[in-house]
Amino acid sequence: MVENLHRQRVLNFLGVLSSGDIGAALSHCSDDVDFFANTPIDILPHMGHHRGKAELRQMWTTIHTRYSSMRYEIPIMVAEGDKVAANLRVFFRKSSNNRIVQFDMAAFYTLRDGQIARIREIIDTFDLVQQVLERDVAAVLTGSMSEKI
Repeated sequence: MVENLHRQRVLNFLGVLSSGDIGAALSHCSDDVDFFANTPIDILPHMGHHRGKAELRQMWTTIHTRYSSMRYEIPIMVAEGDKVAANLRVFFRKSSNNRIVQFDMAAFYTLRDGQIARIREIIDTFDLVQQVLERDVAAVLTGSMSEKI
């Protein structure tokens, strides 16, 4: 079935991306790959919307510079036709202080001619921003005592 093949292609893509092999990750993508993640770009300017391999290379290079290692757990992955959806638990180790940033993400991939042509990521950005900034954002927003988390 084509769904199993597409599922495996996404698994292979995630494996090489998390290993830091950006060139191999890009080889799984179409030249006109379209990426979008719903993150606050004021805080995470490297995220947001990117189109084409050059823009993805730049974004992933920035991520791999900021984080010394990354891994994924995939509790759920579903494939139907040319689409693959994955519920991911992501673990990034910050290069600056070795703290682990962990967050949940839903990722949606559309494949065309055996390559990933579209990536959409939905991230719990509130939780992610707190961990990246190492601040209790709720306390800052409400005017409560701000402490590091």
